Amino acid sequence: MTFHPQTDGQSEMTIQTLEDLLRSCVLEFGGNWEDLLPLMEFTYNNSHQATIGMAPYEALYGRKCCTLICWDEVGEMKLLEPETVQLTIDKVRVIRKRMDEA
Repeated sequence: MTFHPQTDGQSEMTIQTLEDLLRSCVLEFGGNWEDLLPLMEFTYNNSHQATIGMAPYEALYGRKCCTLICWDEVGEMKLLEPETVQLTIDKVRVIRKRMDEA
């Protein structure tokens, strides 16, 4: 194994956890993993991390993320219907559960 000073055990563990999370979410929801990646990123970045004592989003921006109320496509911004928002919230809950299991 080649020595890479930029990596450590914690980074490798995080990468493995995210791979396991992605695999389990694709099995749970089916479909394309690229569609799930933004929700997984949102969930991970807003989940409490014991190693830093807060969520990564909070560590980066100095405040908690309030909510996910709109989804941006490049160059386009639209508000989502309540059903779509609820479906997204439900998926985030499942992803958070899978993250805890991973």
